Amino acid sequence: MRQSLVAALAASCLALTAAACLPGAEAQSAPAPETSSMTATQFTRIDGKPLDLTALDAKAVLVVNTASKCGYTPQYEGLQALYEAKKDKGLVIVGVPSNDFGGQEPGTEEDVQTFCKLNFGVTFPLTKKYAVTGADEHPFYLNAVDALGDAAQPKWNFHKILVSGDGTPLKAYPSATTPSDAALMADIEAALGS
Repeated sequence: MRQSLVAALAASCLALTAAACLPGAEAQSAPAPETSSMTATQFTRIDGKPLDLTALDAKAVLVVNTASKCGYTPQYEGLQALYEAKKDKGLVIVGVPSNDFGGQEPGTEEDVQTFCKLNFGVTFPLTKKYAVTGADEHPFYLNAVDALGDAAQPKWNFHKILVSGDGTPLKAYPSATTPSDAALMADIEAALGS
């Protein structure tokens, strides 16, 4: 019986070795990053549920890459106020936590969610943490740069991109643009059709 068990194990090892040499076997062994299977409008919410910008029933979406330990972090308060003021008119704000700049979002998704609720009462959707620049950049940012040019490439936390309800990038705003900025407000109103 021991000989037949050894023979069976040897046959299994041989089959596994042969399978590893087949074309395409190498590509199957390493899982692709999550963002490689996503479109430019698809994210995962901070709670793990899917979030598609085109399925938010919004006229306009303001996508903001966020961080909890940044000089711009107090903008969460203004973003929440803007969301509350305009959500009934069709504006959705989506926060995209990112640790890309200065390591200023080092915590877990749970840490981010707790921080935002406790300190700023955030009720607008937050995504899981994503890269917004570099090799693992979320497709949303690649698409925005294609559509709007370098202005759409985040240079720091709290960079903002306004998109239409169908996910079309409309305009980008640098981090220093506050949620109450007159030009941003005018662009939001135009996107909402107000």
